[in-house]
Amino acid sequence: MSNPILPLSGPSSIYSGRGAGGMDRKPSSVEWATLNVDMNDGRSRGLPLILRRLTKFRSMDFELAFWQLTYLVVAPRRVYKQTYHHKQTKNQWARDDPAMLLLIAGCLAVAGVSWSILYKYSITETISTILLMIFRDFLLSSLIIAFLFYIISNKLLVSTLAATTGVLDNKVEFSYSFDVAVNSFFPWFLSIYIGLLPLSTIVVKSNWICLWVGNTLFLIASVQYIYVTYLGYAALPFINRSEFLLSPLLPIFGGYLLSLLGFNISKFVLDFYFGIQ
Repeated sequence: MSNPILPLSGPSSIYSGRGAGGMDRKPSSVEWATLNVDMNDGRSRGLPLILRRLTKFRSMDFELAFWQLTYLVVAPRRVYKQTYHHKQTKNQWARDDPAMLLLIAGCLAVAGVSWSILYKYSITETISTILLMIFRDFLLSSLIIAFLFYIISNKLLVSTLAATTGVLDNKVEFSYSFDVAVNSFFPWFLSIYIGLLPLSTIVVKSNWICLWVGNTLFLIASVQYIYVTYLGYAALPFINRSEFLLSPLLPIFGGYLLSLLGFNISKFVLDFYFGIQ
């Protein structure tokens, strides 16, 4: 399978984010205003269109979705550079291909089976675990987090200059917020659902080294989640003060240091999830 070339830029320098000399930049609010693109159609075709396309497997680009998942781990900034391409070709920031949703759901199904085998679950318990991971841990949590960031970004982060220069594209789509939440979930999934699996019998032991290993794994997953989320909103040209989205890192680091005094996060989570004592 060849490595597909991710669309990093469109024909227009405004959408591609290329300035003079080929340097990366965001389009200014004035440049954006000259495009005068109506977003209402794009918003109406966001998440509902993804849901309508869930059964149209032939129209899904699983190869591109696979490489996007890869880049979310090794170079997440590259994934968000194609948002300009989405806007130019589809008149919306959010992707309309549900292939990534299905790939992540498939990964969660495999993880659910693996955890169920580890704890010798019955078939019924295994199916229940898979459904909880997909619909509660992934979809429901992503929808809730997307809604929160949708409100925060539109209330606090939209550039005031964009609002005063007649820009019509100065509102974050909910479907784009959902995209960002989905993107952020995948590195978290790799760190916790996969990374914790071979360490599950170690991190629950009552010694400080095991506590440090498990808590550090959750710290890494949390930092990845926040950083990928930050990149998603920073990629939008009308978002200002995107650094505000990095502010949760301070309480996360503070909580991590406090947890090293004796609170085993991994043991708590596994006990909640699987009833491990």
